Amino acid sequence: MKIFVIGISGVTNGGKTTLAKNLQKHLPNCYVISQDDFFKPQSEIEIDENGFLQYDVLEALNMEKMMSTISSWIESPSHSLVSKDQGNAEEIPILIIEGFLLFNYKPLDTIWNRSYFLTIPYEECKRRRSTRVYKPPDPPGYFDGHVWPMYLKHRREMEDITWEIVYLDGTKSEEELFSQVYEDLRQELAKRKY
Repeated sequence: MKIFVIGISGVTNGGKTTLAKNLQKHLPNCYVISQDDFFKPQSEIEIDENGFLQYDVLEALNMEKMMSTISSWIESPSHSLVSKDQGNAEEIPILIIEGFLLFNYKPLDTIWNRSYFLTIPYEECKRRRSTRVYKPPDPPGYFDGHVWPMYLKHRREMEDITWEIVYLDGTKSEEELFSQVYEDLRQELAKRKY
């Protein structure tokens, strides 16, 4: 069975989950897996020399469990799909995987049919992050001392990626981002229909 796998990655608070959910509402036969659902318990998260919990690293995630969930969907995509009025059996099953460290995890490298990466400037990212409630809450200095430096590190690691990544301006409105990606996906999916 043909499938289409979309990766939506990017900076914290860049709009990944919102974009994925908006796409899911409009794409038939679509399922979303969120990397945030695979964080290890706080007791298993490393603490750095500054006392910051190291959530912004691959080691904070149960990637084996995430890969198992992805593999299960790929093996049997129809079991995961919620029937929608606009969908039909002839549509290609679509899996959207969204998360902040997708393109830094080598076992996922060959899975993507289309990859998107949301970026926002430092000040906007810090502002958005300050409005979110996290458990545990961000301690003072966490954004500048851990979150942003880790984002920059992971972004540098992506410079060696050989497949195409579409970079998106996360400061655009939710509607603009959705329209841009939806239209791009419609074109990509049209190329795959015979």
